[in-house]
Amino acid sequence: MTSKIDLNADLGEDENPAGIARDVGIMDIVSSCNIACGGHAGSPDIMRTMLTAAKARAIAPGAHPSYPDRAGFGRQSMDISLENLEISLTRQLNTIAAIAAEVDISLAHIKPHGALYNDAQDDPILSALLIDIAARANLALVGMPGSLIQKKAGEENIAFIAEAFIDRRYTDNGRLVPRSQAGAVITDESDRISQGICLAQGTAFEAQGGNSLRLEAQSLCLHSDSDGALDTAKRMRLALEKAGIVIGPAE
Repeated sequence: MTSKIDLNADLGEDENPAGIARDVGIMDIVSSCNIACGGHAGSPDIMRTMLTAAKARAIAPGAHPSYPDRAGFGRQSMDISLENLEISLTRQLNTIAAIAAEVDISLAHIKPHGALYNDAQDDPILSALLIDIAARANLALVGMPGSLIQKKAGEENIAFIAEAFIDRRYTDNGRLVPRSQAGAVITDESDRISQGICLAQGTAFEAQGGNSLRLEAQSLCLHSDSDGALDTAKRMRLALEKAGIVIGPAE
């Protein structure tokens, strides 16, 4: 059984006052966060707000870059050259790194967003690009357990954080069911909590089609934009603590 797990949330993606308040509230529950840095969402002002809140709560902040696709919220694969993608990702990372320096807090990791995250898990070219960017920034890289990107990060001696999702349905091979498919997002809060406990303990849970799946995760993601996200985050933390699992940043 895992005795410690990181709880992370993707934040800074909603600049409405209610969204900001929700994200700051989630920071009181999680141990790390991934802050949108302009590719799919985010602005310098909201990056500064999120980084300041992370510093006040002593949680580990990370960059959350994506395909340069604000119109589609970064959830669609893009036909973009590797050179232009590298330029965009580097610009996103440099932007949040500069603001983090102003706030006087260190970034801890990089977690790609949306389609880029999914595409890179088993793509040799995209995974190599992200590993190179993480190496240059001297940051850990967040991705899926059992993925090509995890294997390549290990070969390159790049710190890797294996992540799993409490509110997303999985395929039999340990990948996320595409959002375009019905049932891809788990909406029942009890089901989210149940899957989260299984992921934290490394025990089997139900994948798409009713088959069993087991994943070894160091971090659990709580999507801030899922319905009931704040309540789910509170219940998830309480359930983990009740199970004797310590909450803290991945090491």
